[in-house]
Amino acid sequence: MPRHSLSGWRAATAIAVGVASLALISASYDRPAPDAALTRAASGADASQKVDLADRLPGVWLREQHEQDGQGMRSRRLLHLDASGAFREQVQLVAANGEVTTHEHAGTWLYDGTNLKRKYTLMNGHPPSRLNLPFATFEIHFESRDTFVGTDHIHRNTVRYERVPAQTQL
Repeated sequence: MPRHSLSGWRAATAIAVGVASLALISASYDRPAPDAALTRAASGADASQKVDLADRLPGVWLREQHEQDGQGMRSRRLLHLDASGAFREQVQLVAANGEVTTHEHAGTWLYDGTNLKRKYTLMNGHPPSRLNLPFATFEIHFESRDTFVGTDHIHRNTVRYERVPAQTQL
């Protein structure tokens, strides 16, 4: 029985065409439709609603916390979210004895349709350790145009931010 074989260049071409076909098929399965990722991230909300929420975030936001009895540690945080994706956070801690400590941090932020994510690149003017890059992720829900509540599912705490004028000081 005669044996059929392809010449060297035909075999190489056949293999190349097969590999290219497989690459095209796998790429079509890996790539979601452009709006599918937004829709999925918005947890049932449409893409335009997600964009609207992201447009609400740039500005200056105040978060205040007090210990339950009102006598202990108090903190105030001003979170400046720039439309460019940069953020600056000013923190003022007041101990029960009245001692005041301030911190200033900076980094980048993004909103994925559900979570406000911040990556800190400066902590009190210094880059953080590469071994411990600080991130903050809060699932957020707007109570009103100027108030949102964030839930940190890792540390199990809830925070509330209110929009304040840009000239607000700690």
